[in-house]
Amino acid sequence: MVGENVRLGSACRIGAFVLLHPGTRLGHRCRVDAHVEIGKEPMKATRSTLVVPPDLPPPSLGNDILVGSGAVIYQGARIADRVMIADGATVREGVSIGAETIIGRGVLIEQACQIGKGCKIESGAYITAFSTIEEGCFIAPMVAFSNDRHLGRTKRRLREFQGPILRKGARIGVNATILPGIEIGEDALVAAGAVVTRDVPPRTIVVGVPARIHGAVPEEAWLENQSRGEDA
Repeated sequence: MVGENVRLGSACRIGAFVLLHPGTRLGHRCRVDAHVEIGKEPMKATRSTLVVPPDLPPPSLGNDILVGSGAVIYQGARIADRVMIADGATVREGVSIGAETIIGRGVLIEQACQIGKGCKIESGAYITAFSTIEEGCFIAPMVAFSNDRHLGRTKRRLREFQGPILRKGARIGVNATILPGIEIGEDALVAAGAVVTRDVPPRTIVVGVPARIHGAVPEEAWLENQSRGEDA
């Protein structure tokens, strides 16, 4: 189903049972697989603390985008060229994704997140609302971000929601947990299963529960020393 004022670029491939809400924009050579919804309106439960911005614009997708089966992209999303959004992933309202980033199968990106170019967010990762991920970051499967240090209690939390901040080239190992407002420095590495409760300095390795400094990231692993096309 294609709503009013939808704009499709040339050579787009649209699968069966796709829903493109009014005003949606897709660039050239995009592939959208079956059962995808683009431009979904946010829902708000009666007890939800979510504030839905008024007059969210339609989503805008660049050129050469790949969207896998069952993915959902909300109003206000802005997705740059050559991004892949795999099967069953969700991109919420107000999310920005930079060019050539990969969003893995079943990833959930909550509202108002900023994601830079050339990132890899692998299957099953949870990116909480109001998170920032700069360019070239790597997030392994089943990583979880959090943004509510008050765990759903007190009115203070409504003023203090803040997701983690990953600086350029930061890497997070499988099943790690990053607590609210934590900053992971440039090229820093969080080991698998770590629980990060304090900021991580640039180019530092942290491990454990709670995460502690274990050493320095080798210079050969810094993002600036990677060739284009290599894993960051």
